[in-house]
Amino acid sequence: MSQTVFAPWNDPQAKPLIQFKNVTKRFGDFVAIDNQSFDIYAREFFALLGPSGCGKTTMMRMLAGFETPTEGTILLAGQDIAPIPPNKRAVNMMFQSYALFPHLSVWENIAFGLKRDKVAKDKIAERVEQMLKLTRLEKFAKRKPHQISGGQRQRVALARSLAKAPKLLLLDEPLGALDAKLRQETQFELMDIQETTGTTFVIVTHDQEEAMTVASRVAVMDHGRIIQADTPANIYEMPNSVYVADFIGEVTIIEGRVTKSGNGYDVAFAEGAPPLHAESDKVFQNGQSCHLAIRPEKVTVSAEPPQDAANAVQGRILDIAYLGNLSTYHVELPSGQIIKAQTANTRRLSRRSFTWEDTVWLSWTATAGVLLEG
Repeated sequence: MSQTVFAPWNDPQAKPLIQFKNVTKRFGDFVAIDNQSFDIYAREFFALLGPSGCGKTTMMRMLAGFETPTEGTILLAGQDIAPIPPNKRAVNMMFQSYALFPHLSVWENIAFGLKRDKVAKDKIAERVEQMLKLTRLEKFAKRKPHQISGGQRQRVALARSLAKAPKLLLLDEPLGALDAKLRQETQFELMDIQETTGTTFVIVTHDQEEAMTVASRVAVMDHGRIIQADTPANIYEMPNSVYVADFIGEVTIIEGRVTKSGNGYDVAFAEGAPPLHAESDKVFQNGQSCHLAIRPEKVTVSAEPPQDAANAVQGRILDIAYLGNLSTYHVELPSGQIIKAQTANTRRLSRRSFTWEDTVWLSWTATAGVLLEG
């Protein structure tokens, strides 16, 4: 299932698995979710991403049945889920704490929900074996949770959540307790398992890298609203607002005023500085205030003035962040504007060509920046 082919959100014939229709959730006077309508499709890995308090967990709790909408409707496979109690929904939730039973073995933990549903013994055994194989835990079936690692406990929780073959699996910050390297490995495991089972996953996370790695689509939230829901590539390359551009990855945001010019606009941003140029399909009025968002990897650093660059500015290096594979330069222009530029460290011991206080030229193409409304 390649992501290029898998894009039901672009297909007007595709029927969503989950539909939020004008959903509002209030706690007293506080509006946690503010009149939201959006769809999630079967087999999607959908991420709700945003800072603490943006409403992503409330969204998930409404899907799970722990909260009900104050207004609006949530449909699962065309059915209003509000009257259905949590334990009767075709939805399962995996908590950040994993919530495993310490006195039960891995095998028994996975079988727990099936036993409670009075599934036949041979069917339970068959299903648990499938889940152990799927999560590569066959060798650990007899162990108790305290006898296995954090990453393995995470897989047990996942196997237990998937054992009942839910239509929808909710993952609440599922990798929060793992260290950085294990998190990365587990992200890829999660993607493989999701693809193998075809279960629809909805993950809540505040970790943008995690959301961008695992999800088919990411919904960036702020103050109870989805600001943009799109593929990771579109969220990064074509943010629809300064908030999204700033929230995802590193970015330089330059404020200015636009004048129509050629295929785009000239952006006047500082007294006495030549204007920058950005191509854009968006329509701006002459003199309208705007923000130009530029990713640091799209900016080239050079000692000499670049030839024929659409945008070229000179500045002084204030800071250098060395990240092993990359170096990020913070360059201050005479106006005080700081622009970030990134270079790949392709040679192991390359002599750093630029250092603090050096005067350098920065350049980028007319399509490198995204023009956003001011």
